[in-house]
Amino acid sequence: MSGPESEKDTRHFEVDLTGWGLSFEPGDSLAVYPTNDPELVDEIIHALGAKGDEIITAAKTRKPFREALLRDFSVTQPTPKFLRAITQRANSSTLLKDLLQPERKEDLDRYLWGMEAIDFLIEHPSAKFKPEEFVGFLNKLQPRLYSVASSLRVFPDQVHFIVDVIRWESHGRARKGVASSFLADRADNAPVPVYPSSAKHFHMPEDPSTSIIMIGPGTGVAPFRAFLQDRQATGAKGKNWLFFGAQREKCDYAYKEDFDQLKRDGVLTRFDCAWSRDQAHKIYVQHKLLENAAEIWKWIDADGGQFFVCGDAKRMAKDVDAALRKIIQAQGGKSIDEANAYVEKLKSDKRYKRDVY
Repeated sequence: MSGPESEKDTRHFEVDLTGWGLSFEPGDSLAVYPTNDPELVDEIIHALGAKGDEIITAAKTRKPFREALLRDFSVTQPTPKFLRAITQRANSSTLLKDLLQPERKEDLDRYLWGMEAIDFLIEHPSAKFKPEEFVGFLNKLQPRLYSVASSLRVFPDQVHFIVDVIRWESHGRARKGVASSFLADRADNAPVPVYPSSAKHFHMPEDPSTSIIMIGPGTGVAPFRAFLQDRQATGAKGKNWLFFGAQREKCDYAYKEDFDQLKRDGVLTRFDCAWSRDQAHKIYVQHKLLENAAEIWKWIDADGGQFFVCGDAKRMAKDVDAALRKIIQAQGGKSIDEANAYVEKLKSDKRYKRDVY
């Protein structure tokens, strides 16, 4: 989905569901069970001095060590009990032992940033673990949830989703996101274990004539592609306003052709994009909201529309929430307390819905 000039590697995936009978609604998520990077697993086995064919019986499983590391356990992020075991078994681990003190939590977090279990095995070769012991210090490998980006009414035998493939370098090593690299590197034309995860708090209005405002920068646009497909397929009469944001229009414009067609078809009533790096000052979706404050207030207050936000919880969702409160305060002539109360009423009436992570 991203061009060669992009700072991101954004990909669109389609999973064939023919014959499986999986059911989901726009707004739901798809849980993907990844496997770990085989090269990393082999490096861990080598660092432990193991062979990989040792039989593991931990965590209600009985299988060879290598297969258990590939499929059952999280082998990247070091757990506190693994770090404590390193300090107990390594000849020299004074710094780590000191950082594991409760009062040093922030220092430990800074120290651990970008580090994985393999780093500690290589750095402390004197810390010995038998395969069965080692998996006892690991967490179970968890599925990753991705917002569904398609409607079953349009693609009855498929599910679509959009993913930023995570790759970076730290401490001189190339790192990979577990699930995103699994999808990008090893899932083509292979079975992918998935199941739908319901998100009833994030479904479309029951009344198809209700207007909706959707804010989905980056991969947060996924559910709104599904919303629009579904509303077109059902002939829903409600107006649809989408706010999408990314770094550069030229190389980060996900689903441009889809949205252009939806505009031509009259399904996408309004469409505003924020390109944060296409000019000297950064423009984000919350800025576009504020630019359209009067019209947004009309859609929400006079028209009874619903307000949806999907994407990053740490910054984007907070900034969008602050912008919404400013709009309600300014356009509705309300005090700060009244605007906050209005937002809480939107939430309790299920007219302000968020799927943030």
